[in-house]
Amino acid sequence: MPTPETKIIVRDLRLAYGRKEVIHGISFEVFAHEIFGVIGPAQSGKTSLLRCLNRTIEFTPNTATTGLVEVDGVDVNQVKNVYELRRKIGMVAPLPVGLPLSIYDNVAFAPRAAGLRHKSDLDGLVEKCLRQAALWEEVKDRLDTLGTKLSGGQQQRLTIARALSHQPEILCLDEFSIAIDPVTTMRIEDVLKELKREMTIILVTNLVQQARRLAARTMFLMNGHIVECGPSERIFSAEPASRKTYEYVNGIFG
Repeated sequence: MPTPETKIIVRDLRLAYGRKEVIHGISFEVFAHEIFGVIGPAQSGKTSLLRCLNRTIEFTPNTATTGLVEVDGVDVNQVKNVYELRRKIGMVAPLPVGLPLSIYDNVAFAPRAAGLRHKSDLDGLVEKCLRQAALWEEVKDRLDTLGTKLSGGQQQRLTIARALSHQPEILCLDEFSIAIDPVTTMRIEDVLKELKREMTIILVTNLVQQARRLAARTMFLMNGHIVECGPSERIFSAEPASRKTYEYVNGIFG
């Protein structure tokens, strides 16, 4: 089999909030066009890790990072245009946060800000993103409706469509299914399987079976340390490399 292309390299990453270090020198790689799962108990540093990738960690005062985060061979901390970096790495938060705008304008907001003005181009992009998020058929006749009027599951898919409107190369999802029903969760999982053809996906989830279903490889993060990282079939097997991994994925603790 051909060697997969490396999209992200993290080497000895450390993150501190003030004097408290929360990520302790972790190293791993993410390959292009894979779904990379990140699991672990609360307060393990999973969300903080995602925020280090596109430098949104800088929005939090009194933080300090050391180590290396590379995307396509470029150190993200050396990127001069951080807005371009954040367009490249889309983020979906645990709870849907809709802008107080129409469904159409929620998706068109970022492309307009980036300079896309022609209505036909915007129309095409909005439809594409809503289709990718498995929402188009449900909203195509009411695009002028406020996005905040949608159901919780629809709002989360709208959030995904809005993240896709940046046309990212990497999509980071942070507990996307925490507030939506199982049927909608499965619909979004089907969407992610299709999207990995076009982009790399990092999936932070507290549902270990979700990582098992979707991720080619999974990293178990605990208290800011990597316990184990490797093929999901090993992580979720009866004999992972670490006893802690076995206990976590089987619900003995967590």
